[in-house]
Amino acid sequence: MKKKGPASEDEQSLNDERSAVETEGEVAEEDVESLKKTLAEVEEKAEGYLANWQRAQADFLNFKKRAEQERSETVRFGNAMLILSLLPVLDDLERALDSVPEDLAEVSWVDGIGLIYRKFKAVLDEHGVSEIKALGEPFDPHLHESMLLGEGEEGKVVEEIQKGYILHDRVIRPTKVKVGKGKEEISTEEPQEEDNG
Repeated sequence: MKKKGPASEDEQSLNDERSAVETEGEVAEEDVESLKKTLAEVEEKAEGYLANWQRAQADFLNFKKRAEQERSETVRFGNAMLILSLLPVLDDLERALDSVPEDLAEVSWVDGIGLIYRKFKAVLDEHGVSEIKALGEPFDPHLHESMLLGEGEEGKVVEEIQKGYILHDRVIRPTKVKVGKGKEEISTEEPQEEDNG
């Protein structure tokens, strides 16, 4: 007969170790699943943070471009109100020069006013102001303001009432015009008198 002593204690100890390893294996599997779940959550958060960061970066770049464009626009069109308030003075100078009688056309002070007018126009040109061409052009509501309809080619500007101006690529004052409505047909028939009797 075999003695049950230390050998059975060894077996018992071995069985306990196997049981502990199996339990640890189950615990380890639960830990692995828990870690996988935690990792998936962390990766999802990281992707969300990355997407938010990319969106914020794109928003910032768009803001930066928009701010640069607005600054550029402010520089280009900052004087628009000043120029707009000076245009009536230019109109007055043009009217004054157009109404000079023939006998005074060669007088030196008239030449001086003409020189002032040309300098004034040159300064406006340097700042990006140009006249809107209107006479004989097709009516364009973006450039012209129709004041009257008159005899002339239909849809064409037949008279310029007040000059219009563009600052760089924007209309700051539309040209006031008379637009042709076609030729009036002259009736060759004599009007018939009504008999009231």
